[in-house]
Amino acid sequence: MNLRDLVYGLYERRVEGRLDHAQVPKHIGVILDGNRRWAKASGGTTEQGHKAGADKIHEMLGWCAETDVEVVTLWMLSTDNLDRPEEELVPLLGIIENAVRGLAADGRWRVHHAGTMDLLPARTQAVLKEAQQSTARNKGILVNVAVGYGGRQEIADAVRSLLTEHAAKGTTFEELAEIVDTDLIASHLYTRGQPDPDLVIRTSGEQRLSGFMLWQSAHSEYYFCEVFWPAFRKVDFLRALRDYAARHRRYGS
Repeated sequence: MNLRDLVYGLYERRVEGRLDHAQVPKHIGVILDGNRRWAKASGGTTEQGHKAGADKIHEMLGWCAETDVEVVTLWMLSTDNLDRPEEELVPLLGIIENAVRGLAADGRWRVHHAGTMDLLPARTQAVLKEAQQSTARNKGILVNVAVGYGGRQEIADAVRSLLTEHAAKGTTFEELAEIVDTDLIASHLYTRGQPDPDLVIRTSGEQRLSGFMLWQSAHSEYYFCEVFWPAFRKVDFLRALRDYAARHRRYGS
C-alpha cells in the first residue's frame, strides 16, 4: 500500500464514521458515465472500459448495503446508446448481459428491468427477464437495471400502457380525461410502486440528466462527481451521501 492509498483509507474511514445513517437516501439513481473516457485515459480499449464499469457495480451495491440504501437504479444503456456502431454495441450488450447474470447469481439483490424490452435483442431480453424472475423473492436491495432506457420513452410507454388498459375496460376518452392525474400516470412507469429517487449521482463530470428518470427525479437531489465511473471509489460514494445529508429538502415549499 502506497502513501496515497493510506491517506485515502484514513479519509474514507473518517467520512464513514461521521455518516448519519438516518439521513441516508433510500433510493439512489446512478448514471454510470465515463467508461470510454476512462479507457482512453488509461490506454485501454472501449470494451475494457465497459468491462471495468460493469465490475464496479458490485462494489457500489456493497457500499449501498452497508449504508442501508434500499433501492438503486443503474443506468446501464440508454435508448440513444442503441445507435452506437455495431462493433461497439454488440460487445457492450454482452457485457451488460454478463453483469445482469452476475447480479442475479449473487443472491443478495432483487433485479428489476427498467426500460423498453422491444428495442433490445432477443438474447438481452431473455437475460433481463430471467434475472427478474429468479430474484423476485430475494430480500436485499432492489436493483433497477435501466437497459434500453430513456426518460421520454418511459413517459410515452406509461401513457400508452394507461390508454391500452382503459381501452380494454371500455373507458371512454371523456371518462379517462376526468380521472387522469399524476398518480395514474406514475402507476404505469417502469418503476411503479417504488419510491422516487432521493439522490441521483452522475460520474465523469457531466452536469446534466440526459433524460434519466425525468418523471421520478422531480424532487431528487443531484450529485455530480468528476471521476469516471470505473474509477469511482467508496470515498466518492460516501462524499455523495454526506453532501446529500447536509441539504435541506424543501419539495417545492
